[in-house]
Parts: sequence; structure tokens; C-alpha cells
Amino acid sequence: MALTLLKNARIVDGISPEIADPVNIVIEDGIFREVSPTATVDADETLDLDGLTVMPGLIDCHVHVIATTANLGLNAALPSSLIAARSSRLMKDMIMRGFTTVRDLGGADVGLKQAVDEGYFTGPRLVICGKALSQTGGHTDYRGPYSNLDVSHYTTQLGAMGRICDGIPEVQRAAREEIKNGAQFVKVMADGGVSSPSDPIGYLVFSVDELKAIVEIAKGFGTYVTGHLYTDEAIVRALDCGFECIEHGNLISDATIARIAREGIPVVPTNITYDLLARKGAEFGLPPESVAKIADVREAGLERLGKMHEAGVLMGYGSDLLGGMQTAQSGEFPLRGQYMPADAVIRSATVDAARVLRMEGQIGAITPGAFADVIAVEGNPLEDLSLLTGQGAHMPLIMKDGVAVKKASAL
Repeated sequence: MALTLLKNARIVDGISPEIADPVNIVIEDGIFREVSPTATVDADETLDLDGLTVMPGLIDCHVHVIATTANLGLNAALPSSLIAARSSRLMKDMIMRGFTTVRDLGGADVGLKQAVDEGYFTGPRLVICGKALSQTGGHTDYRGPYSNLDVSHYTTQLGAMGRICDGIPEVQRAAREEIKNGAQFVKVMADGGVSSPSDPIGYLVFSVDELKAIVEIAKGFGTYVTGHLYTDEAIVRALDCGFECIEHGNLISDATIARIAREGIPVVPTNITYDLLARKGAEFGLPPESVAKIADVREAGLERLGKMHEAGVLMGYGSDLLGGMQTAQSGEFPLRGQYMPADAVIRSATVDAARVLRMEGQIGAITPGAFADVIAVEGNPLEDLSLLTGQGAHMPLIMKDGVAVKKASAL
């Protein structure tokens, strides 16, 4: 039995706009056992966190750990062994930024998840959907207008973000296979996208009957469907078919914002990716036809953030960065901070993110029974969200499951 005592912890988790009074935290075998001002234990290790801000491990609700380049067509063609090696580095960088749980939205498989769980790769806890589902000519079909080459091999290529399926029998089989292979939810490309060549933003992907068939399969397995969605028309259609989460949502209308707030449908905005793609997408390998699509969604997505916050929409933190751009993962914090209060921004990466992932009480909070994921920050992020950026430079302590993956010598 391993026991750790964290003393004088002043917690910020986004629930309150103020930093909390100091408490002691007892960690037993990777789980928070007690959190109170008087908690004490004969610990194997005691750390005094006086002068630091203590937070739950951060959660990114939208990543692609297999996206080793912004050219996703090329990424899909790379050897799976190379993708796994590069992915291990991307995941290590994520946890060293303080992200102890990430939700992968296309590509990561149960092998990567198991490699992290068994300690072969150092990285955040993975929540996966396997391959995202798309149709011929939809988002993640990288063939373009001059190729009809078979892409059935996408299902076994680790570097492929999605798989192509057409018609009700194929989408049913694809959803069943992904869940059988370890997917914890189903991701559907139900709108056009930036990174593939043949699907303009606003392209309605899949028929209504296909979408309903996927939802039926997911619900039968006790899980849910989330959708890659930009336009209001695509979002409404997906909601009417039974989707229970929205990725991106940049072009959502006021009326639909009111609807999802009323129905409790979460959204995961990913504005840092458009901000960075607009400035450096070509430099990182994004094809010209993809760069041209960014303006359609960039400004609208930022404006919608404030609207959704005011309406009380549940929002999770998302980055959705590709390849070398993933170093900007934490840039979503100060970007959102221009449109939302700091406590709400932090909450989107802690308590609210846990709700999006359906892991309340397990992650995103320093509370008895939760996984002992902790970061300690120099300064108060409620006053300066940029303290959560800088590749973890302001974090002398990062713990996942009660084990320090980073610990400054001064602690």
C-alpha cells in the first residue's frame, strides 16, 4: 500500500472563482482517500505545496495522438510502427503539459491505450473511439477527386484517423467493429472538414437513416455517438438522429444553442487549432485546399464561445491539433479566456470535462475516490491563464494515479 501526503494544498478546480483555503490530501494506491484541513497519515512520501496552486490533472476532450503530421493523408499511409513510436512522444509531451486524461477523437486504438495503462508509454489516460466513421468523399477520405483507390486498409492503419463506410449494413458493421475493438464511444464525421480534400464545410455526411443506424448500435452497446459538426444544419440533423455530443460547433445558431443548453448536450470547441492553422498550417504540412477552408470557421467559433457560455452550455476543453502544432495544446486556455471567465475556462478542463467524458467522480476533481491526478502551478491560473501554457514550465509537480511524472527537486 503506497501512501502520499500533500500538505498545504490550495485548490483551484474551476468550481469557484476564488482559490480555496489550504487542505491536506491523502493519496492511497493512486486514489484520493481524504481531502481536508486536518487530514494526516504516516505517509511514504510527504510533499509541502505551500505557495503553489493545486489543481486536478487537466483533461483535453479532443485530441489526435496518432496525428504525427498535419497532412493526414500522408499520416494514414505511414507504417503503424512509426506512428506508434511518434505517438508515444506526442503523449509524453501531453502529460508533461499537465494533461493527465485525453479523449482521442479518431485513430488511437486499444493497443496504444493498453501501452499507456501498462507503463510502456508515458502519457495521459486515454479515452478512445477507435476509427471515426466517414463516408466516401467525407471527412477523412483523403483520396481527392482523381483517385478511387481502395481504402479498406484504413481500418488496420494506425495512422488513419477514420474509416470509410457507405450504406446501413456497412455503418452498422463499422460501429460494431470499433466498439468490439475497444472503442468507448463512437465518433461520426457528420459534416465536412478542414483536413480532407473533397468535403466542403457544410457538406452533410451520411444519410439520416445511416446516422440513426449508428446511434442505434452505440446505444445498444451502452455508449453514445459524438459528431464532427460545424454548420447549424448539420448539428440539428445530428441531434434529431440521437447524437449526444458535438465536436467543434463553430457555426451553431442561437436557437440551437438554446436547444442544447436545455437538453444538456455537451460541446467541445477546438478554437486553438483554427487560430494556429490560419497562421502556420501550410508550414506544418496542411495542403492548400485545407488552408483555404479555415476562414469559414475561425472567427465564428470564437464568437460562439461567449454565446454558449452565457446560455449555460456544458463545454469541454478541446485542442484538436495535428503534428508539430500539438505544442500549442495549452493555448486554448488564454484563447478562451478572451471570451469566458477564467474559472469557466478552467472548469472546461476539469469538472466539466469529466462530465463530457462521463467520468464524473473519477477525474477532473480532487475528491475522495477519484484517480489521484494532480498538478501544482506556480502562481494562480484564475488570475493568469497563461500559467497553464509553456509546456508545463510553471508546473513543478505533475501526478497521474498518485505517481509523479514530474517533480521539481525543491519539493
